[in-house]
Amino acid sequence: MLPPTPSQTIGPFYGFALPFPGGAELAPPGDPASLIVHGYVHDGAGDPVPDALLEFWQAAPDGSRTGAPGSLRRDQATGAVLGRDGVAFTGFGRVAVDADGHYALRTLPPGGLPYISVCVFARGLLHHLYTRVYLSDPGDDPLLASLEPKRRATLLAVPEREGVYRFDIRLQGDGTHEETVFLDFR
Repeated sequence: MLPPTPSQTIGPFYGFALPFPGGAELAPPGDPASLIVHGYVHDGAGDPVPDALLEFWQAAPDGSRTGAPGSLRRDQATGAVLGRDGVAFTGFGRVAVDADGHYALRTLPPGGLPYISVCVFARGLLHHLYTRVYLSDPGDDPLLASLEPKRRATLLAVPEREGVYRFDIRLQGDGTHEETVFLDFR
């Protein structure tokens, strides 16, 4: 018998086992094209989930999807994770929420695809959840086109001001708010 994997273990262990320095900084510092995506993770009662971890993947601004090495650089002497090199755009980020369930990601606009992919890890989830953040409604996206307007709205980030978008994730609906649309990958 093999030991349980993280997806088989209920815990709030994500906060110390998986984040890495600079995990929320996909855009190199000072890049004028950078934007902020932030929001909250809520449970079915609307309460914040203080121990969720979010992974983000996206296309680079030029539309490439190959990413770049560098997110998990290590100190060659100690083996400690140093984080990003501060220059390359890797297309990958990992962000722990704070005690209020809030997260913030600094990235670049995705090219070629109209969305940023998100994977949600949280207490009580035996398997992580997948969703998307659309920074605008492209109008012709097959997934969005297949959803009724209330469900579609759960995938659209709300522009707050130039370069800042809010995207909240609801793990369950509460009658007033819709559950975020999650994707089924098999």
